[in-house]
Amino acid sequence: MAGVVEKRSIDVVPDEERHGSAFNQFTLWLGANLQITAVVTGALAVVFGATPFWALAGLLIGNLLGGAVMALHSAQGPRLGLPQMITSRAQFGVRGAVVPLALVIVMYIGFFASGTVLAGQAVGQLTHLGDTTGILVFALVTGVATAVGYRLIHLLGKIAGLVCALAFVYLGARLLHQTDLGALLHPHGFGLPVFLLAVSLSASWQLAFGPYVADYSRYLPRHTSARATFWWTLSGSVLGSQWSMTFGALAAAAAPAAFVGHEVTYIVGLGGTGLIASLLYLVIALGKLTINILNTYGGFMSLVTGVSGFRTQRTLSPRARSAYIAGIMVAGSVVALLGKDSFLTAFKDFLLFLLTFFTPWSAINLVDYYLISKERYDIPALTDPRGRYGAWNGTALSVYAVGVLAQLPFLATAFYTGPLVGPLGGADLSWLVGLLVPAVLYGIFARRDTGRLVPPEPDPATAEGHEPATPR
Repeated sequence: MAGVVEKRSIDVVPDEERHGSAFNQFTLWLGANLQITAVVTGALAVVFGATPFWALAGLLIGNLLGGAVMALHSAQGPRLGLPQMITSRAQFGVRGAVVPLALVIVMYIGFFASGTVLAGQAVGQLTHLGDTTGILVFALVTGVATAVGYRLIHLLGKIAGLVCALAFVYLGARLLHQTDLGALLHPHGFGLPVFLLAVSLSASWQLAFGPYVADYSRYLPRHTSARATFWWTLSGSVLGSQWSMTFGALAAAAAPAAFVGHEVTYIVGLGGTGLIASLLYLVIALGKLTINILNTYGGFMSLVTGVSGFRTQRTLSPRARSAYIAGIMVAGSVVALLGKDSFLTAFKDFLLFLLTFFTPWSAINLVDYYLISKERYDIPALTDPRGRYGAWNGTALSVYAVGVLAQLPFLATAFYTGPLVGPLGGADLSWLVGLLVPAVLYGIFARRDTGRLVPPEPDPATAEGHEPATPR
């Protein structure tokens, strides 16, 4: 068991501990996306006004665009051997990275909670113990599996991908048997605002993986092709999410009264009763287990990264590791129990609101890594507030703030609606602004400081963290 339980946290994974192939990213992200929350996300596009044909088109565009950004983050893992958010210190400073980190932690807790609500319903029905007990049992299993770590996460991804794919084939056939697909997918009723809502929903789904996607590619051998890592991550994530969202959109269009607000029971009822129903409840719980472990693991990594920036800590004891994981699990469980009765609307608003804060981070991180630093970071300096990257980077933090503020006029959520949303017919274009504005600004201002931010071109024999660029 000692060889199975992960020892690493935010420290660099040494070459002798690297393993696996880029294809592992496909199986992990396929399994992570073939699950009930992605189904609900697809349904939201129809629930809030899009016709099925245009909902599916918008969801596909958003999955491809957001998935490409997310996969670019994944390609950083084998090169650096580090979890995703610690690389933000190269842009924001060793301590300044706590600003996006705090928001990332909120994201993980929110996704943990929303997933636990749905999985808890399945566990509660399967065990006849009720939703509350189901939520608590599911959260505990999630915490234990997260403590085991990386190898178990990838194994669960493979199992969930296979089992959930078979279940979705069966459920899809049952849905089509009861539905006139031709009538359902007639390309009528195009509305730009709800079409863009569908794009935003799926793009935000993909972009929300960005802050932790490299956590699950960082154990790949250093020579792993960045191109292969990118394409396997993109294909697994887009295939899984679009498949799930398509099912959700069609189900919401075919039986809105039965589906909306009763997602789990509708899906199980669609499949059958008795033993089949029990198996489907188990499949729903398994699909959510994979993604909830990712959220708990990512939350723990982000929390450690934020705290260690002020303690200049590079490693973590097993006891401390367990304590961080338990903290994320407890916080997510509390949110799940408090919000389980108003899930659907709250989740839609949560997704769109999160997008406001993570697109600027993603733009800054990718521009810095690929265009400014040229895939080279000074690894030891990432833990030294007096080193190359400093404690706080005012330029990056200012650009990040501008990127968030620039989105507000275009933002349409229950929390706030910007003044330009009305003239645009209600369309939400904030995520595009959130990618473009900080990318351009950071590219301009960071180039003036490349002497401090970018380490010199390494010698091929240099130490860990300064190796030559990954071959393509």
